[in-house]
Amino acid sequence: MPFIFSLLIIVFVLFTQFLLRAIDRFIGKGLDLGTIFEYLFLNLGWIAALAVPMAVLVAALMAFGQFSEDNEITAMRASGISFTTIVRPALLLGLGIALTLILFNAFIMPEMNFKARMLSGDIYRKRPDMNIEPGYFMDDLPDYSIIIRDKEGDTLKDVRIFSKGGFQTQTSIHSKTGTLSTIDDAIILDLYNGEIHELDLQDYGNYRRIEFEKHKITIPADDLFLNRRDTTSRSDREMTIQMILDKRADLTERENIVKGRIGRAFLRTELDSLVPPTFEDAEVILTKVKTDFAADTVNNTTDAIYRKEGDVDIVIRQLRNEYNLLGSYARSDNKYTVELHKKFSLPVACILFIMTGASLGVLFRKGGFTIATSLSFGFFLVYYIFMIGGEDLADRTILSPAVGIWTPNLVLFIIATYLMIHTVREQPPLRFQFNFLKWFKKKKDESEQPDSG
Repeated sequence: MPFIFSLLIIVFVLFTQFLLRAIDRFIGKGLDLGTIFEYLFLNLGWIAALAVPMAVLVAALMAFGQFSEDNEITAMRASGISFTTIVRPALLLGLGIALTLILFNAFIMPEMNFKARMLSGDIYRKRPDMNIEPGYFMDDLPDYSIIIRDKEGDTLKDVRIFSKGGFQTQTSIHSKTGTLSTIDDAIILDLYNGEIHELDLQDYGNYRRIEFEKHKITIPADDLFLNRRDTTSRSDREMTIQMILDKRADLTERENIVKGRIGRAFLRTELDSLVPPTFEDAEVILTKVKTDFAADTVNNTTDAIYRKEGDVDIVIRQLRNEYNLLGSYARSDNKYTVELHKKFSLPVACILFIMTGASLGVLFRKGGFTIATSLSFGFFLVYYIFMIGGEDLADRTILSPAVGIWTPNLVLFIIATYLMIHTVREQPPLRFQFNFLKWFKKKKDESEQPDSG
């Protein structure tokens, strides 16, 4: 019950925060309640994956804090039950939650993230008038592109409209002001004080210019109704484990192709098919080849030296591009590997949070939700900062993905093990030998003694 209660509270808090940030996407879009609820439900995936470990820690602190506060831990120990036996059911529950969360992260959450992103993009495009930003071309309108200088409320200022391809006449429209509105199956553009320029693409001598005080453009747009797209393009957080493994295998194959081209480039300079680890190493080798060839003036003519230098310079330019491509593949591979490790690291943290929460609950002897939430927030905040930092360093290839993602769990494991050992031994984990009250009383007595002089 503490776990379910904590999970509901944390999901509610995170979901409310997300809803306040996302509510602008729904305003003025004319969406039905089913679409809104579907979008909110799909975003519950990442919220639940984040909330479950926090709820596990809060639940452990609440349960064992209440046990300790009611002296039930003391009673069980007096009956000969060790703390490891007491905490065993909680650890089994944590293991079950971890396995369930691994399956959720591996198969369900990627699909929810993918569908949420697709639906978010479809909602964004449903009302083009909401997407117009001054100074940026908007291509969402069928058959037309539009750019404006400024926007005040619903009034567009300095409007310029250009027809897209597929017409025999190229049309451009400029108006001082305008408004854009929508009906069920069309977009209405009302333009004021402007001019129309039409150019016949079959005969460039046929040109027409029209001035107007008011001009209305009706653009049929069946896609004002929410259209659902489908695409196979997915980000790393929208991939299942098998998708990530397939993507990494494809990147490895591409890297091997690039390394083959690097080896052949070295062969053209009459060297072995080397593949140095970095471009700098390759440049040093090729520069030495060029220098040695130029220094051998006995066997090499001036023309031969000139041609050799040109060939080596061409190879250096090629290798710079090849190594940039290898670096791009390495960063992509790291990104997918990081996501693969994340699918397991956060669920495993649930077991470590059980160990930590049980020990802290016994130590603080308080089982209230407020105390448990405060302690959990501090621990989880530090853990999450370490995880975000490790992920960022791994994405930049500064750390390996395994080190970047599993270091927070390693630190948490050390803390949890330390707390568990001292709880099992019934010793406080932090012992201070210094007794401040005794020291203060001693100093007070010394100051009250009469001066011997």
